Amino acid sequence: HLRQELTDRNVVLYVRKKLVFENGHFRFQLPEIDFELPETWRVKGLFAPRFWTQARLSLEMLLHPTDVLFVPAHTVPVIHPRNTVVTVHGLEYEFSPESYSFWERIYMRLSIRYSVRASKQVIAVSENTKQDLMRLYHVPSEKISVIYEGFSVPNEDEKASALLVKEEKSSTPYFFFVGRLETRKNIVRMIEAFELFKEKTKLPHRLVLAGKPGFGYEAIRAKIENADFKSDIQELGYVSEEDKWRYLKGADAFLFPSLYEGFGIPVLEAQKANVLVITSNTSSLPEIAGEGAILVDPLNPNELVQAMEAVVTDVSVRSAKIEKATRNADRFSWAACARWVARLLARD
Repeated sequence: HLRQELTDRNVVLYVRKKLVFENGHFRFQLPEIDFELPETWRVKGLFAPRFWTQARLSLEMLLHPTDVLFVPAHTVPVIHPRNTVVTVHGLEYEFSPESYSFWERIYMRLSIRYSVRASKQVIAVSENTKQDLMRLYHVPSEKISVIYEGFSVPNEDEKASALLVKEEKSSTPYFFFVGRLETRKNIVRMIEAFELFKEKTKLPHRLVLAGKPGFGYEAIRAKIENADFKSDIQELGYVSEEDKWRYLKGADAFLFPSLYEGFGIPVLEAQKANVLVITSNTSSLPEIAGEGAILVDPLNPNELVQAMEAVVTDVSVRSAKIEKATRNADRFSWAACARWVARLLARD
């Protein structure tokens, strides 16, 4: 989408060039670009075994400076043009430090502090992230532009979609979570709430967890192993995009009681799949979820239990929230994101 907005500009895409050994000799390899580039765009591979941004990209900026440097991540090279725009996707490590190692917290804090000070403009992916940057890092309000991220929906015809829903709905009902299984995602309290729900309602629901293990997974695994309803907790590990959407569409509700999110794309994906969302009333999640979700205190498992009960016992709650959720999800798209980024980059 950004490509469509900047067809009249000379754009260089800097990518990490790898050194690979094939057929008895070494050669450089560029990452695959799976989309067509405008005539004014080109890809430039830069090689560095370590410190690609601070060493190799800095050298490139010294030898071949650009008018504007757009960094879609959070790390600005030491040598950079005056007109540098950096993107901050959230300050999770400040609000959920137990989810990160000591060195991860130090690196993130130093790199983002430097980046927001060194850049001319900062893109925050939510109003909440903007407020965090202003409060914690004292970044001036006028330096920060809030540009929401987008999300992608798989291309599938209505018939196939209906079949997928029917396939999942015909099995045991379940609550679904997708994301990295880590401390910040609040998985342990989610399991506690599921246990309370099962004990209180005696319903046949399962809890289905999809995602790779992350920081603090050992505690999550132990919680599952010691759960009274262990047989009703299913851990899928990594799932494909196709399977993710299949499980989303079949769920009674999508659970996302994360402790902190800079944005929250999974919430929008669930809303677009017409699934009721139960998420946290903290960080950016109320802002992103809008009125199309049930908001709970992520530190209070009882609130999550009450929301889960409401989902499965009150049809009116489900229908009202899903209707609002669909409208809310339509507010976010990569096309809109690209349009606002392009306008920001075009400023003098």
